This record gives sequence, structure tokens and C-alpha cells, in this order.
Amino acid sequence: MFIRKDGRGKEELRKIKIIRHYNKFAEGSVLFQIGDTIVLATASIENKVPPFLKGTGTGWITAEYSMVPRATKTRNIRDAVKGFVSGRSQEIQRIIGRSLRTIVDLKALGERTIWIDCDVLQADGGTRTASINAGFLALVDAAYKYYKKKWFKRFPIKDYIGAISVGIVDGQKLLDLSADEDNIAEVDMNISITGGGKIADIQATAEDGPFGEDDFLELFKISKKGISLIIKKERDLVGQIFKEVGLNI
Repeated sequence: MFIRKDGRGKEELRKIKIIRHYNKFAEGSVLFQIGDTIVLATASIENKVPPFLKGTGTGWITAEYSMVPRATKTRNIRDAVKGFVSGRSQEIQRIIGRSLRTIVDLKALGERTIWIDCDVLQADGGTRTASINAGFLALVDAAYKYYKKKWFKRFPIKDYIGAISVGIVDGQKLLDLSADEDNIAEVDMNISITGGGKIADIQATAEDGPFGEDDFLELFKISKKGISLIIKKERDLVGQIFKEVGLNI
């Protein structure tokens, strides 16, 4: 029987610590730690949009993701030094952007872009899902700051969103995989779900042969349990903002 090194139960999250307003310059910033994974997310607003949105009156949410050189056991070379963004980083930043756009009223932004920059300071599994959680909180704080300045006619955030990893390790279905667990998982799945219970993004990969529908549905059920706990923490932190702007979510 597989026993988790940190002694957690199969459906137990690692300990979460969150610090808002971590960076004094960014419109929104959050240091998000889950277990030994630590992500710093900042949200920055600029008064322009990608060319395909010019003249539409619609805004955009986009993300960049990277790991600092010693986020892992051995030193990584920065993308800037390599001269290109790795395929993995491109994939993850698209996932972050897609997930966050599902809970934003892009018309309410006007022709503005909010950049979500996610830097992994320490990686021990679940960096992409931690980035979505951190990015959401930074996004809410940034949007609120400029809502109070009357940049937006209505608050552009429509719902909460949370993300977590699940997987099958040694035949057991586990919530919130650490790096050691992820490295030997037969199935690895990352999922983001809104506060209203709708799916924003799912990535599910069979690492050691295909898996069945029953396995998928059970993993999905476990992930919902974990995400509900994450969203509860988000409500505790930014719920007052949604109340102030008149949203009962």
C-alpha cells in the first residue's frame, strides 16, 4: 500500500499559506504556498489589447509563467538566457490565461489587458494549479483597485476559480500530488473549476496505460472536494470585495 511521505490522507490537501499585496509595485500580488510549492503571482494592467481585439471594446487576460533557476533540486537555465520560452512554459501560461478568462467579464475591462505573471520560487508539484490560484487572487485585487478608480463601469470578475492536481499512484487515487508522487503517477490530472461548479480546464494524462471512465469520474469527484476547500480560503480573503461591488457569489 502506498503511504504518502508527509503522512497525508489520500484526499487531503497540503498546508496552504497565502500572503496578499506581497509586491508593493504591482496592482495585485500574491505569494501562494501549498506544501513546499511556492508561487509569486502579480497582476498588471495596461491600456492596450492584442491586435485582434483593437476596436472591439473588449479586454484580455493573459499570463506568463516561469521558474526561477533554483526552484528545483538542480539549477535551471532561465528562458531569457536560452533565447526562447520552453514548450512546457508556453503550455502552462496558456492554461493559466484560459482558466482565468472564464471568470472575467472581458467587455467590462474595456480595451485593457491584465497580465498575470507567475514565477515559481520553489517547485514540489502542482505549480500550474498553484499559479491559477495565486493568479486569481492577484487578479481580484488588481481589478478592485482600478474599479475604485472608476476605470470599470462594473466589476469585471464574475466568479471564483480554484485549481488542483489529482492522480493515481500505485493504484490509489490521491489529491494534490507532490513532485515525488507526480513522478511515479500512473495517471496525472490537473483541473480548474469555478465557484459555480463549472469546469474551466482539465488536463488528464495516462502515464502507464489508459484509464477508465470510472477512474476519471472518481478523480474528478476528489478534485472537486479539494477545490471547494481552496475556494473557501479565497472567499475568506477576498469575499468582502465581492460584497462591496454588489456581487452575491
